[in-house]
This record gives sequence, C-alpha cells and structure tokens, in this order.
Amino acid sequence: MARNNQRGGSASRRAPKDLGRRVKKKPCALCRDKVEWVDYKDVPMLRKYMSDRGKIRSRRVTGNCAQHQRALAQAIKTARELVLLPYTQRTVTERPGGRRDRGDRGLGDQLPSPPSVSVEVLDDTDAGGDPEKEAAVVEETAELVEQLVEETALTEETALTEETALEEKAEAETGAGA
Repeated sequence: MARNNQRGGSASRRAPKDLGRRVKKKPCALCRDKVEWVDYKDVPMLRKYMSDRGKIRSRRVTGNCAQHQRALAQAIKTARELVLLPYTQRTVTERPGGRRDRGDRGLGDQLPSPPSVSVEVLDDTDAGGDPEKEAAVVEETAELVEQLVEETALTEETALTEETALEEKAEAETGAGA
C-alpha cells in the first residue's frame, strides 16, 4: 500500500484550531507615552526591554510597534558599544561537589603554579595596650613576612633553574642527534 505524500489536495486536512478566545495585543508603551525617539543614554528605560541575561526582548513580549522596536534595538546596541550596558550578564552556576582537579591535560609548556603563601596575623592580647609591646609584635610579623617572601622567591628561582637546565639538556640531545 502506497503512502500519500502529496502536500496539497488531501481530503484528510484538519481545520485550524479556533479556541474562541482572542489575545488582546499589548499597546506600544512608547507610542502611549508619545516618545518621539529612543535615547541610548536612558539606561533604566533600555534595561526594561532587556532580559536578565542581557538579551533584547522580542516585540511579541514587549508589545512594541515595529518602529519603536527597531529604535530600541538600535539604542541598546549603541549603549552596549559605549559600555553603558553589558553585552551579556555573567551567570554563575553551582555544580554539586565543587570544582575538581582535572589533572594535567597537555599543558606541557606551562609550569606548575607555585604554592600559595598565606599569612595569618593574630592580635596579641598580652600587649595590653602597651605601645612598645605592640611595636615589637608588628616588627616581628614584618620579619616573618619577609622570610616567607624570600623563601618563596628561592623556591621559584630553583624551579626556573631546573626548568632551564632541562630545556638546555633537551636542546643538547636534539642537537647531538641531528
């Protein structure tokens, strides 16, 4: 039995749905307010016609007439270029479990990041308001921070020295093999 693939003229065509209700079209708010031209500097008004993610709302949603919708779109685009409005809003999505370490994914040339150094300064309550003791605590803290910075710099220098040594060795091997 063959199918009837012809598009026109079939007797089994359904009638369009007539739900019996008419949707009243929204009046254009700009025509109602007798706005002659849309100002790109009127940021609060332009934001009303943008979604929360920064997209321009459609005519069907806003109810604007075609002329005002075109003027709005142009004003929003101009305001975006002049950094009065963002192109998009940054959205943050939370995933369960947080970020996971994905391991080394072929980042070959990049060095591993040096370990971060955090310094916690505690208030010495034994000073009791004595300026000399407080000054001694501040001086001791400054010395500890300097030591940490020096240790971190030495660690970075060692890592760089090791990397350059490995690069020179690799170059020497490729030079000798050629």
